[in-house]
Amino acid sequence: MRKISLMMSVSLDGYMEGSDRDIDWHVVDAELHQHFNDTLKHLGAFLEGRVTHELMAAYWPTADADPDAPAPMAEFAGIWRDMPKIVYSRTLPSGPADWNATVVSEVVPEEVRALKEQPGGDLGLGGADLAATFLRHDLVDEIKVYVHPVLIGRGRSMFPVSDTRTPLRLTESRTFGNGVVLLRYERATPDSGDS
Repeated sequence: MRKISLMMSVSLDGYMEGSDRDIDWHVVDAELHQHFNDTLKHLGAFLEGRVTHELMAAYWPTADADPDAPAPMAEFAGIWRDMPKIVYSRTLPSGPADWNATVVSEVVPEEVRALKEQPGGDLGLGGADLAATFLRHDLVDEIKVYVHPVLIGRGRSMFPVSDTRTPLRLTESRTFGNGVVLLRYERATPDSGDS
């Protein structure tokens, strides 16, 4: 069964975006960008919220046409453009859309579980509001947190406030040359001895 993998960059003080939705504090160099490419190109689809999709669609479809684009950025343009995308939006019209996307109006847990049963690579989840919805419906199997070496003081927290405790198990950690640290977690299961 395919996993739903939430990938999110956060500041050391736990914010995924600044108070004006800014992410210019992200520390992405060639090594980290290549890691993203190597991870994302094996996915079966991107699951995106409308805001994330529109931000991506405003730049990435033609980013590789720039002769000055660094190699990892040019490579990612092709990965993003060619990857099937499911865009969750209540404001965009449902159905096929530009850039290999299909717009769906609501997160229906049964439909997401059926999507996980289909063949293909894992599903990459992105977008703050969408991630919160998937977490609320208990649909996230793996969380990859990229902790950036910066304090931004305020902004939007990665995880919504919840009364639910979700035990996790660390399955990978990696430090990149620029100081970003990847922490990959999966659900801790009662029979695994994790608590």
